[in-house]
Amino acid sequence: MTFFDEEQSDRPGTEVLLKRVHEVISNARPMPLSASVMINKDELLELLDEAISRLPEEIRQARWLLKERQEFLDKVQREGDDILDAARVRAERMVQRTEIVRAAEAKARRTVEEANDDARRLRLEAEDYADQKLAQFEIILERTAKQVAAGRERLRAAPANPQQVSGAAGAIETESESSEAFFDQDEL
Repeated sequence: MTFFDEEQSDRPGTEVLLKRVHEVISNARPMPLSASVMINKDELLELLDEAISRLPEEIRQARWLLKERQEFLDKVQREGDDILDAARVRAERMVQRTEIVRAAEAKARRTVEEANDDARRLRLEAEDYADQKLAQFEIILERTAKQVAAGRERLRAAPANPQQVSGAAGAIETESESSEAFFDQDEL
C-alpha cells in the first residue's frame, strides 16, 4: 500500500464521488407536471467540488504510479541486461575453454605423432647402424677366418724332410715328434 493509497482510504475517490452525483441525479424526484427533477443543489455542488478538488491529486498519484512503474521497468531491464551480459561472458569463456581444450588436444596429437615419427626414424636409423656394424664385423670375421684357415693350411703343408726344420737350439725333430707336439682339433 503506497502513501497515496493511505490518503484515499480516509476520503472517497473521485470515481465514487462522481457515481454519487450520478445517483443523486438519477434518484431525484420529478417535479409535478414537468420533465424537470428536483435536486439538492448544495449537495450536488459539494460532491462536484470535492471530485474536482480530488482530480489533481489522483492525476498526481497516477503520474507517480506511472513514474514508479517506469522506474521498476527500467530497473528490471537493467537487471535483465546484466544477466544477459553475464551469460554472454560465461558463454564466451566456455567457448574459449572449449577452443583451448581443442587446441591442446590437437597439439597433443601432433606432439604424439611427431614423437612416434621420431621414434620410428630413430629405430630405423639404429637398425641401419647395427646392420652396418654387423656387416663390417662379418667382413672382419671372414678375413680373420680366411687368415686362420691360411695359417692352418701352412701348418699342414709342413716340409716332409725333417732336416729342413730346425729349432732355436738347433735340435732336429722327427716327424713323429712334431706330430705329437702339434694338436689338430679337426682330427678329433
